[in-house]
Amino acid sequence: MRIGEIAALVGVTPRAVRHYHQSGLLPEPARRANGYREYGVRDAVLLARIRRLTALGLGLDEVRDVLADDEGRGLVEVLEELADDLARQEAVLRERRKRLAALLDDARAGRLPADGPVSPEFAALLAGLGEPPASPMAVKDRQVLALLDAVVPEEDRARLMESLRGMAPSAYEVYALFDALEDAAPDDPRVDGAARVLADSLPDLPGAELPEGAADGRGSGSLLADAVFADLSPAQEAALRLAMRLVRDRVRERVQDRREGTP
Repeated sequence: MRIGEIAALVGVTPRAVRHYHQSGLLPEPARRANGYREYGVRDAVLLARIRRLTALGLGLDEVRDVLADDEGRGLVEVLEELADDLARQEAVLRERRKRLAALLDDARAGRLPADGPVSPEFAALLAGLGEPPASPMAVKDRQVLALLDAVVPEEDRARLMESLRGMAPSAYEVYALFDALEDAAPDDPRVDGAARVLADSLPDLPGAELPEGAADGRGSGSLLADAVFADLSPAQEAALRLAMRLVRDRVRERVQDRREGTP
């Protein structure tokens, strides 16, 4: 058989046969005097086995391992790993379909935010905050929250968003105070008051604030911190940095009190 004939017999393309030759999976057969490859039954059986293994989802390196194990132990191990991987993929797909169904329900009911889709945790936080006031700071805050929703690891996002729901009662007061700092200088006396109101509304949750190095001005901090601070006026940035330091100091004091047994 020539390459086109063996390819048609096994159900692959001649290009695939050449690729298996180049990959070392299918040995080169003897050639006729005219230079054409001459394939036999053994070649067809091996090619069919390669096709079946790749159809199961095995990569070429895995197929090579299976073919190199004459006793079949490699095939069992590889198929078990493949079954485990498919089970993980199925679990991911089920979770994605669950989330998609929830997003579709929200979209059809008109509950999906304009900048959606968002996580269910962020949607719940937005619902608690209600309609944003006519405040430039409120717009910036929603943007920061949306960014956190997108970049915070999934295992931390639910805890973070739930903790931030406690900010809802004081959110409008914070927005008004920060709006008033739009054109103020960083040493404006109002910076301290705005920072303390914000700090009082923030939760004692490690990771709820921006990285410490960014807040204290030690180095460039994280990309997230850079993005947030770049969108603030100098006085607003000073107030946010101070609020973050106040929260960290409060958390440290409470941790120290617990260690010392202080009620």
